[in-house]
Amino acid sequence: MHSRQALPALTVSAIGVVFGDIGTSPLYAMKEIFNGHHPIPVTPENILGILSLIFWSIMVLVSIKYVALIMRADNKGEGGSLALLALVTERAKNSGLTWAVTLLGIFAAALFYGDSMITPAISVLSAVEGLEVITPAFTPYVLPITLAVLSGLFFIQKRGTGSVGLLFGPIMMLWFAILGVLGAIEVARHPGVLVALNPLYAIGFVGNHAGLAFLALGSVVLAVTGGEALYTDMGHFGRLPIRLAWFAFVLPALVLNYFGQGALLLSEPAAIASPFFHLGPDWALVPIVILATVATVIASQAVISGAFSVARQAVQMGFLPRMLIVHTSGHAEGQIYVPFTNWTLYLAVVALVVGFRNSSNLAAAYGIAVTGTMLIDTILVAFVMVLLWRWQRIAVVLVAGSLLLVDLAFFGANLLKIPEGGWFPLAMGLASFTVLTTWRLGRRLVGDEMAKQSVPMHAFLDAIGNVHRVNGTAVFMTSSKEGVPAALLHNLKHNQVLHERVVLVTVQTTNTPHVNELDRIYLHRMPKGFVRLIIRYGFMEDPDIPCALERCRRFGESFEMSETTFYLSRETIVPTLKHNISMLRARLFARMSKNATSATEFFRIPIDRVVELGTQLAI
Repeated sequence: MHSRQALPALTVSAIGVVFGDIGTSPLYAMKEIFNGHHPIPVTPENILGILSLIFWSIMVLVSIKYVALIMRADNKGEGGSLALLALVTERAKNSGLTWAVTLLGIFAAALFYGDSMITPAISVLSAVEGLEVITPAFTPYVLPITLAVLSGLFFIQKRGTGSVGLLFGPIMMLWFAILGVLGAIEVARHPGVLVALNPLYAIGFVGNHAGLAFLALGSVVLAVTGGEALYTDMGHFGRLPIRLAWFAFVLPALVLNYFGQGALLLSEPAAIASPFFHLGPDWALVPIVILATVATVIASQAVISGAFSVARQAVQMGFLPRMLIVHTSGHAEGQIYVPFTNWTLYLAVVALVVGFRNSSNLAAAYGIAVTGTMLIDTILVAFVMVLLWRWQRIAVVLVAGSLLLVDLAFFGANLLKIPEGGWFPLAMGLASFTVLTTWRLGRRLVGDEMAKQSVPMHAFLDAIGNVHRVNGTAVFMTSSKEGVPAALLHNLKHNQVLHERVVLVTVQTTNTPHVNELDRIYLHRMPKGFVRLIIRYGFMEDPDIPCALERCRRFGESFEMSETTFYLSRETIVPTLKHNISMLRARLFARMSKNATSATEFFRIPIDRVVELGTQLAI
């Protein structure tokens, strides 16, 4: 629970991180609706109808769905698709729907990666395109400048963003203030545009132009992209600061700017070429372009940081292999850098900018991943309503059903974008889904194979009566909390000795983001100097085995690192057709397993105290 004294600072920080994506949508949303791949005629009736659609889409999908409803479904303060999945999975076990819920959560996380590739590309490119409004002479330089800005952004990730992050809040507050002021000036000139706040204008537009309205939804969704970030980033700032920032500052600024652009189009239809940049006076174009570029970099940073957090959650929850996670701050836990994720995103973003070349083409690819994620979030929160909140079924049908219809309308409209570029985030989402599910299936098969080869603990203890014991402690890392680890059997077979104290350590990841220190360690003493140790971590925590062993003093067990040897089993995966997994996925799993970060590094074990023993497994 965040203190009241911290509320103003947290609110400013939330404005800088959480709202970057949705806050840069005014750069391209109206332009794409009226001037994109499915252009809407620029008539007063259409302008008012679209403005009404935008306003009520923001109110329903962001204010009601995410801010008021889904943010209540936090997992010990954490949000996001995987946190929501962990929250629902435990309760869904008894309902027989675990597999369906798990697949939905994994696919939502996979779609997030597709979305996180497009967001930096479209937002930075749309800002730099403002140079073309200043003079067409800048047109040849738009792509090189965009690539330079994005390259700089990805290359500084390894240095951490803590110091830069302190500036995010004030800069984005300035950005939203300018959004509101520019829009308010134009609305003051044409106050009649405010009639579009009436939902009847949206209803009338849909009723009179059903086909046109359906096409328009594919672009109207651009105004709400980033709304899902409010839930994803909840763990960093808390529910109250995000809600306060949204209703008191961000929402009014966005609405004023969209209505300002609408008012401008009512009087100057030709401004549709770039309605956002035409809102300001000519003398302010250069500083607005610079500020817009900075704002889009901040929005991109938030998405990249989100991708790092999702990658860490996926590793901890067993959906991805161990990978290098670098903490870039000694003070802020959430500031991490994941090299593999960073460079994968960078290559994808560069390919998008070079391949699509302008923000309008990218807008055709944007939206389908966002609407897919929003659709899945609605389904998952429906499970929360039934399983956790114990709502009456009729209430669930009315609330979740209504939101589902809205989500389906937006998702259906965005399906039309597949031939024009929507295939890219879908392809990336499917590739990510395949990787996540393949690793999870492969680890389950490995666990089954290891269980077959395992020896029951009681039988092993009965059989080691005459084995020679040597001084010191041996720690064997094992994924199973039962049976004898393969590394222990191999060591005994080859060296014919056992240490005087043998500790079997199993690390478990819980369905909560953090674990109370009193609940972290379970210690069970067995005969003949054997100890079974189960160490539990939340999915937002990083394992640290030496630190956990140090905490065993409260159980009367102390560990001197100079007298402790860690034995790890490194499995070599041999793909076969003996299990219910395709050869292609088996080979993918084998490659991922081979390239996974070593357990030594991942568990922070001193490298000079480690002995690795190989095991070959066929799956």
